[in-house]
Amino acid sequence: MIKTDMIVLMEQFVIYLSLSLFGLILGSFAGASVWRLRARQLVEDKAAGEEVDSNEYKTLKKLTKASVSNDRSRCLHCSYTLKWYDLIPLISWLSLGGRCRKCRQPIGYMEPLIEVGVALLFVLSYAYWPYPLSSSIDIARFVVWLVAGVALAILFVYDSKWFLLPNNINFTVIGLGAINSLLIIINTNDKLNAVINIVASVIILSGIYLSLYLISKGRWIGFGDIKLGLGLALLIADWKLAFLALFAANLIGCIIVVPTMFMGKLKLDSRVPFGPLLIAGLFVAVLAGSHLLSIYANYLP
Repeated sequence: MIKTDMIVLMEQFVIYLSLSLFGLILGSFAGASVWRLRARQLVEDKAAGEEVDSNEYKTLKKLTKASVSNDRSRCLHCSYTLKWYDLIPLISWLSLGGRCRKCRQPIGYMEPLIEVGVALLFVLSYAYWPYPLSSSIDIARFVVWLVAGVALAILFVYDSKWFLLPNNINFTVIGLGAINSLLIIINTNDKLNAVINIVASVIILSGIYLSLYLISKGRWIGFGDIKLGLGLALLIADWKLAFLALFAANLIGCIIVVPTMFMGKLKLDSRVPFGPLLIAGLFVAVLAGSHLLSIYANYLP
């Protein structure tokens, strides 16, 4: 018995360690993708005649010059091409004190935070995954969730910094959500109920925002949030969890926005990115939703 317990503990340790390392690596990829997406966005906006920040454009344009095969990470200040030992997730940043090896300019905190964030998401997803992992379809759903988590990390950071949700990442999340929903339908005997659940989830997380967008003619909410809601709904594929995700997103928004308004840091007409709140609501609903709903049900008369 003791030997069996030790084997189980070792297996769990290896799984958690592997998820942490993969999370750090993919978090590093997500951080690099954020800057490349922003660089391409600025180039496209300038080519379309839109006004862009000249300093930001000058700094990031260099990221668009390399081809895909020659695209190497580099310092945004001095264009120093990072070596392999500069690219070790989190460790390189810590060893360099958050500065470029060559010019010693600050690198910033976004990169290590997104690396740690994705690693933490991977670990918590495995620890609190509410579905079985006993079949190949179950494992495929979990893998789809982790990959979607990387894409959502990119959207979270991008929308937080620039109030925009890039289409190609949004469409990636929608595609992954569609795969997840298809796997759910394949893996259940009650396919009609699964489809109804998915459709209701889409109506709650995307349809409501589409209605608000049409009523306000785009003044209250951006179309990117509607597309994000579609992807999240397909990842949740459960109307109760979709409603919980929406409630959690608004609750988190109130917790963040109301105090900052009282402190004078936000005004009534200030822009607040809702994408990160929706993404946070998704994580709450998927990883803790079943537990929260059971608690709520216990308090019903």
